[in-house]
Amino acid sequence: MYRFVFIILLNYLFLVTSSCSKDSVAPDLSSLEAKSMINLEYGSNLHQKYDIYLPQNRTKDTKVLILVHGGGWAAGDKSEMDPFKDFIRNQLPEIAVVNMNYRLADVNNPPYPMQIDDINLVVSQLRNRAQEFQISSEIGFIGASAGAHLSLLWSYSQDFKKQVRMVCSIVGPTNLLDEAYLNTQNQDLRTILDQFGNNPEVLEKVSPLYQVTSTSPATILFYGAQDPLIPNSQGVALRDRLKVLKVEHEFTLYPTGGHGWEGLDLVDTSIKLKAFIRAHL
Repeated sequence: MYRFVFIILLNYLFLVTSSCSKDSVAPDLSSLEAKSMINLEYGSNLHQKYDIYLPQNRTKDTKVLILVHGGGWAAGDKSEMDPFKDFIRNQLPEIAVVNMNYRLADVNNPPYPMQIDDINLVVSQLRNRAQEFQISSEIGFIGASAGAHLSLLWSYSQDFKKQVRMVCSIVGPTNLLDEAYLNTQNQDLRTILDQFGNNPEVLEKVSPLYQVTSTSPATILFYGAQDPLIPNSQGVALRDRLKVLKVEHEFTLYPTGGHGWEGLDLVDTSIKLKAFIRAHL
């Protein structure tokens, strides 16, 4: 929900691993060059913009990873996901990357369905411009905190065309009916959660735990056992549900991790995430 430490530390990891990047290979001038387009509009609101990074040598089979930032649904910006964008472009240079903003919630505009609608608009525009961009309709998501919640929710409940091949949740809420949330004494957390109201039917509808099905995409989950915002039950419950439904998944809980982590845990995240993307996207 808030910006977390390993987003920044991914910059360090990016520098460490960049020496083995495929970017050092001489470009094939007979093929498409890499291309970046910043702040493409998908709506009239100031926040309805995304950046797209198209790789060299792309074709109509080039897969797309969509990045969704955190910020408690009411704050944040796509720039916070730039370290992820840089990491993917360096380590998985064959994949196109979309880094999106979405409308932020306020007292008059709750997160749901507004932010899910924005993901719908982005995915629809990518599909409509696939020929122009030379990309596939097959997509994956990496979301952080509130962005992880939105990524899971869209992938589980809105992917009617079955475009999503994998989704990654990094410290994302999965169950807004969790007793740990309903009974929290943390006023800051209570204010964030109250953006969705207190109607149990709505809270169930916006909880990925209750929307996942046996046909949901492969899912990789990362959580910190010491997270003050995301109870362990959020990740564990979704893991258990994915297991029952026989959805391919991976789950990692870092014992000393909070709403983010560093050091060897961060390296472990990057290795697992890269392998998962390679296997499923």
